[in-house]
Amino acid sequence: MTEIRIITGDAVEEMRKLNASSVNLVIADPPYNLGKDYGNNHDIKGFEEYLAFSRDWLREAHRVLTLSGTLYVFMGFRFISYLYDILDGELQLFFNSWIVWHYTQGMGKTKGFSPRHDDILMFTKSQMAIFNLDAVRVPQKYYRDRNNMRGANPGDVWEFSHVHYCNGNRQNHPTQKPEGLIERMVLASSDEGDLVVDPFAGSGTTLRVCQQLNRRAIGIDINPDYVAMTKDRLGAAFSGFDSVDPRMERVPRDLRRADVREEYLRNHQEWFLSHHENAAKKFEDSVASMYGLPNKKPPRQLTLLEESEEYQPNKALDSDEE
Repeated sequence: MTEIRIITGDAVEEMRKLNASSVNLVIADPPYNLGKDYGNNHDIKGFEEYLAFSRDWLREAHRVLTLSGTLYVFMGFRFISYLYDILDGELQLFFNSWIVWHYTQGMGKTKGFSPRHDDILMFTKSQMAIFNLDAVRVPQKYYRDRNNMRGANPGDVWEFSHVHYCNGNRQNHPTQKPEGLIERMVLASSDEGDLVVDPFAGSGTTLRVCQQLNRRAIGIDINPDYVAMTKDRLGAAFSGFDSVDPRMERVPRDLRRADVREEYLRNHQEWFLSHHENAAKKFEDSVASMYGLPNKKPPRQLTLLEESEEYQPNKALDSDEE
């Protein structure tokens, strides 16, 4: 059974107890210093105090990472540029990507544009970092002999819906992240059996994903209520991750040859919908509708997650990476 640990404590103090170069992947969603209520504390610090706090935990993340290790950091607009400078200039980690997590729901503004994304910095300990592209590809739009039908690189703009309050997996936490979002990081930047650390475990999403993907994991949170909530979540039955990239619904067009279509469709669910069992039936219906397979409704392109209570998808982004 995969080893999953959740620790009640301060992120910096607990990371100091970990051996140097012992962690393959760090996924961190620290407080953004926006004044959110985290139960037993609020994330309100002075400017210099917050930067000092950030330096402390980032230094520890740098210390514990292996040479092939990767760090993902969620951060809001007010401090992300300062964290970039710390990671790049002070710690001399290797910049890989500035990822944009796009969502369509959020606070509305009457003056100015409503925010609809979060930023994620991806840095590596060295240029030898693990990156499993095949594990995170998205389906091609069209079948072409020249295309890699195993899928396309998902790019650095990721669309995942928030975990809505009507979702059965919603936890009592103000900044819960979608499992599908964390799944992509874990699959891309670690291998089975590797050790993943989340120093701000919160609702326990990283640990839950690692549990299902056969990674060892350590989560740290200063709030004992969140630790207890995470333990309950880890003990719950699993029926599929609570979110998926809308592009996973793609059934490539031009699969006219039956032999080619059958071979591709046999692989599609394994390649793109593993751990998303609650999306498989919608995919099958979409295939049947698109290619007019027998004993199905008249042809109509269905949305993979249409009318699903588990998912509340956003409109798929246009992409030119294919």
